[in-house]
Amino acid sequence: MSANAQLPENMKVIEISQPGEPEVLVSAERPLPVLAQGEILVKVAAAGVNRPDVMQRRGQYAPPPGASDIPGLEIAGTVVAVGVGVQRYAPGDAVCALIAGGGYAEYCKVHESNALPVPQGFSMIEAAAMPETFFTVWVNVFQRGHLRAGETVLIHGGTSGIGTVATLLAKAFCAYVITTVGSEEKREASLALGADVAINYRTEDFVELTKTATNGKGADVIVDLIAGDYVEKNYRAAAMDGRIVQIGTQNGVVKELNLMPLLLKRLTHTGSTLRARSVEDKAQIAAELELKVWPLLERGELKPQIFQTFPLEQAAQAHALMESSAHIGKIMLTL
Repeated sequence: MSANAQLPENMKVIEISQPGEPEVLVSAERPLPVLAQGEILVKVAAAGVNRPDVMQRRGQYAPPPGASDIPGLEIAGTVVAVGVGVQRYAPGDAVCALIAGGGYAEYCKVHESNALPVPQGFSMIEAAAMPETFFTVWVNVFQRGHLRAGETVLIHGGTSGIGTVATLLAKAFCAYVITTVGSEEKREASLALGADVAINYRTEDFVELTKTATNGKGADVIVDLIAGDYVEKNYRAAAMDGRIVQIGTQNGVVKELNLMPLLLKRLTHTGSTLRARSVEDKAQIAAELELKVWPLLERGELKPQIFQTFPLEQAAQAHALMESSAHIGKIMLTL
């Protein structure tokens, strides 16, 4: 391992003391991570807060084997040390990275292939807001959903971290975007972000309005993090040969489901998780993002939406905000 400065033996982290409410997130000290071959050590400047962090805190989403039990799936910061075999990065480089855990900490390790350079003109907070959501959206909307220019995408949770990025990327690649949101304020925010139609699911029928907006055709791609009774509604809102991508199950399991619309419309209902994917899988996604999305960032055509930042020590407050669903865009931790 090579480093550009003497590193401390220990670092500040946020631990989950036991499954429970936000107050179970507590400050602690741990030894710095030990680098394996191909890994880099990053001094973290900012980390994103995501729904999987909340689920892990509640005891509902264990980290994959070998991953850190410290929450946090995306970071940005400065490389301070490199492991054997690292070729792309050197101490002093500014990177953002997708990780399987360990982001709520002063230092974090990541395989160099899962890190990307901080785009020119981006702050560390903006850079840290991208990996989890950009990787997730790229995989689900474009790789699995096969969204193409001129098609219609229905994005549930349009003002969430995932929803805002899905809107931005779908518009960047010339799709027609319909979102669902939970308030008039969020409707306005979603439209301002570029959505063509934003539906308040509390007062409106998204199936009916999706069909109206598409002249009866329905949505070609539906991105859903809700599940529950939304699954049946998604089948009704989908176009012929539509692709429904399940990226979450916030409303729980489906108790009854008529599969006939799936057959009659030739629908594809798929899903995925990102965290447990191999380093090699994530490297392939990172390479596609760098090729197809990073140029848009460098040209200033895209920027993540930051709602609020908290110091690392206030991770509990950040989680409470996320669970309130009052945010529009990303919630971030800073160090």
